[in-house]
Amino acid sequence: MAVEYTCCESQFFIHIVIIVFLVVFAGMMSGLTLGLMSLSLVDLEVLAKSGTPSDRKNAAKILPVVQNQHLLLCTLLICNAAAMEALPIFLDSLITAWGAILISVTLILLFGEIIPQSVCSRYGLAIGATMAPFVRVLGWICFPIAYPISKLLDYLLGHRNSGLFRRAELKTLVHFHGNQAGKGGELTNDETTIIAGALELHEKRAGDAMTPISEAFSIDICGKLDRNLTNLILEKGHSRIPVYYEQPTNIIGLLLVKNLLTIHPQDEMLVKNVTIRRIPRVPYTMRLDDILNEFQKGHSHMAVVVRECNKKTDQPASNSQKTDQPASNSQKMDQPASNSLADNSAQDDVRVDIDDERPPPEKSLKSRSFQKGKSLSNGGNTSSRRNRSRRGSKDLYADILRIDENDLPNIPDDEEVVGIITMEDVIEELLQEEIFDETDHAKHL
Repeated sequence: MAVEYTCCESQFFIHIVIIVFLVVFAGMMSGLTLGLMSLSLVDLEVLAKSGTPSDRKNAAKILPVVQNQHLLLCTLLICNAAAMEALPIFLDSLITAWGAILISVTLILLFGEIIPQSVCSRYGLAIGATMAPFVRVLGWICFPIAYPISKLLDYLLGHRNSGLFRRAELKTLVHFHGNQAGKGGELTNDETTIIAGALELHEKRAGDAMTPISEAFSIDICGKLDRNLTNLILEKGHSRIPVYYEQPTNIIGLLLVKNLLTIHPQDEMLVKNVTIRRIPRVPYTMRLDDILNEFQKGHSHMAVVVRECNKKTDQPASNSQKTDQPASNSQKMDQPASNSLADNSAQDDVRVDIDDERPPPEKSLKSRSFQKGKSLSNGGNTSSRRNRSRRGSKDLYADILRIDENDLPNIPDDEEVVGIITMEDVIEELLQEEIFDETDHAKHL
């Protein structure tokens, strides 16, 4: 039987103070539970590094407290439950039992749940930073009980998700931050478009951005640079022109238009007598971000897109080791062909690897094109940029195609050229807009 106190006694006022303290304490624990647990570690790290000065300060105070989220959750809930269970005990000594239940439920609901959670959901960062020292003290007090429970939760549920977004989710989030979305975002339409294009670049392939070989402008290596051909090159307005041998699909190199500045059309010089650079070949399914990384190395800003075909070549009967299994792409490319370069390195001139390090013969077709493992996937890595610069300046003539008029290369039988891709094509996919140069503008005027 609880002892009842009448009004205006000292014990009566002590119980009133205790009741008010329990209501405030329970409300504080309830609000901190919502405010602190709703802040993910990723959000706090972002605010600590790039938020406003006040947000940086508050996030730095909260981060150590919320590192072990299960321990924090157990501490706050234990304190909240203790305050709510103790409240009816002190109310029962002042009023009847049904009145104590009614008032405790009303006080807890209004001042212990609704108001604190409403305030902390809006100002959780500032309130959490202010109460961080107090929460640490509560953590030490409740540690003997909260720690075993938190370790059990870690074992059963694992640690909380870091809160990182997938590509599609991040793209939608960026769209919401645009000023055209009507949600108060600061990003312009161009910024959101470029960010979305960068996120999609990993999923797009060379076949999505290439120019089909039937629409690409190329010149014959045996042609003459007379007035007609020179005027046609100027009319197209390209800075690089693919060079083919015998048929337009047999692209063997590229011609830089600036190399024609010193050539007079009346001389009618043959194209093969001009400096022709090697042109790399990339698989049809190669990702655009890998292609962009290789273009950045400076060896070539144009590549031939190739696709494996179903052509079958007759194998010699004496080749008993390869009768049971088809030869790989690299093995076929290593076989001597009727048309090879004069320096007896047809493999190097036909399959132009941008990297100077040549892969071993047993590697597949994809590995013999642009090397994914050597791409600049680390973004602003200084050492990679230095290595790339050294590779580009090691031999200025390493990318020049040496040609013998009696022996020119051909595309291997197991490949077919389907298109041409340039750095401009990749940049257009990144910007998600077409880039018009001076010649394009002249055509549209």
